[in-house]
Amino acid sequence: MQNPHTTYSSYILTYSYQLKKLKQQLIASSMLRLVLFLLFAFLIYHFFGNTKLVIGFVIGAIIGFIFLVSRHATLQQKKKKLEALIGINETEIKVLNRDFQELPTGEEFANSLHHFSQDIDLFGNRSFFQYLNRSALASGKKKLAQLLTSNHISFIPKKQNAIQELAEKIKFRQEFSAVAQLVKVETSTHTILNWLKQYQTFVPSFISWLPKVFSVLSLAVIAAYFTDFISGYVLLGWMILGLVITSKYLKNINELSSRVSKVQETFRQYYQLLALLEQEEFSGDLLKQEKEKIINDQHKASQTLKRFSKAIDALDQRNNLLFGVFGNGFLLWDLQQSLKLERWIVNHRQEVDEWFQVIDFFDAYNSLGNYALNHQEYVFPNINEDQDILKTTQAVHPLIDPEEAVTNDYQIKKEEFFIITGANMAGKSTFLRTVSLQIMMANVGLPVCAKTCDYSPIKLITSMRTVDSLADEASYFFSELTRLKFIVEEIKTDRYFIILDEILKGTNSTDKAIGSRKFIEKLVGSHSSGIIATHDLSLCEVSEELSQVKNHYFDAEILNNELFFDYKFKNGICQNMNASFLLKKMEIVD
Repeated sequence: MQNPHTTYSSYILTYSYQLKKLKQQLIASSMLRLVLFLLFAFLIYHFFGNTKLVIGFVIGAIIGFIFLVSRHATLQQKKKKLEALIGINETEIKVLNRDFQELPTGEEFANSLHHFSQDIDLFGNRSFFQYLNRSALASGKKKLAQLLTSNHISFIPKKQNAIQELAEKIKFRQEFSAVAQLVKVETSTHTILNWLKQYQTFVPSFISWLPKVFSVLSLAVIAAYFTDFISGYVLLGWMILGLVITSKYLKNINELSSRVSKVQETFRQYYQLLALLEQEEFSGDLLKQEKEKIINDQHKASQTLKRFSKAIDALDQRNNLLFGVFGNGFLLWDLQQSLKLERWIVNHRQEVDEWFQVIDFFDAYNSLGNYALNHQEYVFPNINEDQDILKTTQAVHPLIDPEEAVTNDYQIKKEEFFIITGANMAGKSTFLRTVSLQIMMANVGLPVCAKTCDYSPIKLITSMRTVDSLADEASYFFSELTRLKFIVEEIKTDRYFIILDEILKGTNSTDKAIGSRKFIEKLVGSHSSGIIATHDLSLCEVSEELSQVKNHYFDAEILNNELFFDYKFKNGICQNMNASFLLKKMEIVD
């Protein structure tokens, strides 16, 4: 697989050169439009007395100007796409250097009631989501959050294959993201889908033939005028007739135009995204299954969306005053395009939802593939049904700088419970989040931050960061009890790996020790597996009665009046605590 930093740097140089050339083309395009304007202005001024020639020049100017504007808009889109591609690669280089604070935090997905996301810093500032997420669409970002929080443990090898395949498709992923970034969202895809499903048609059936007949007759009338068979008054009267026919449906046309103009960019970019997917070959089962949802024997999803986008563009021409008058006066333009849009909506509104979901899937999975490319030193867990839930070597939290990271080996068996003791700041909480993230990442199909990893899939549930709620009149202790009750109810119906950090903090030491012990006994009795971190050394005595409970600790030493942590995961019970030392060291107490 390619070296990420080298690849991104190379892409930046390539796209920067292409952007420089494109900017030159844009300058030439602007000059050409100016020349066209001056040319036709001169012709109209020079032949102002010849009405027929002036009308011909005006029509020619409109046609030429529309063509050049369209061409310039295409060049502008290419420019924006190249700028997006450069930005994508610059971002990746920053993230490789652990600079990702400016990326979206995903805090809108934070949920204190979720099985684990609140406890493991999945969302928010400096979160795993912020580090991982590269989705370009709001709906894709939501899909990624759903993948991370789903707690699904099925089809993990398929997920791994999909992520590995996308990791190698760098150009495809970046092209997809660049195009997706160009979507200027005025209306959410959810709102668009609801509108399509509820849309009521207004264009009558006879409009399917009337504009065609009217347009042919208009050409005949115009030809008759230029050959002096009819006067200008007849030509004007015919145009007014077309405007009168169109005005009968003007209110509905205006409403339709307003609606589709808000989704115009979405459909323009989405058909390009679908085209990218249709052109790309996938070998993994999961990616092929998603692609098949946009493949139809009768039509391509991209071409179908493109037709709708082009019809929106065509209706949008009514906003050009001159074209709006002449187009409706001679071609019944608005009615023609409204009919096309309505027929499309009726024929395809049921398919659009699935097409949008496929786009969201790839937008989310691109983040996962990108993560795998950036972390080729990580390992995809071997999935098995052995006695071990997790057997891993050199594991570490993925957000810790590798140059500062202290790795650990551990092996957690089914129906086994670890009690972890240790000094303050010695690494207990970080270890809990490392294991939690490893399980979550393995379930999603991501590589984990370790040298080796064997994993028997299991769902995750945690209680590490309980908060009280004044709004709900819930004390800290009651909130914690509610969380523990939630865990007990969940493990009755499904199999979970349970991670707890210092439970029953809201009560006195004696009561806490008794309650914690009984809770551990209950969890072990339910054949659950998990880890609990505590400062209460008496809780370690449970291991003397229950063989399923194992004691481990993180240590701290005082050397030369300085506190030293090695952050290593050890067997046994911690003997060195540091609260008193820290109070004295920081001159809080004597």
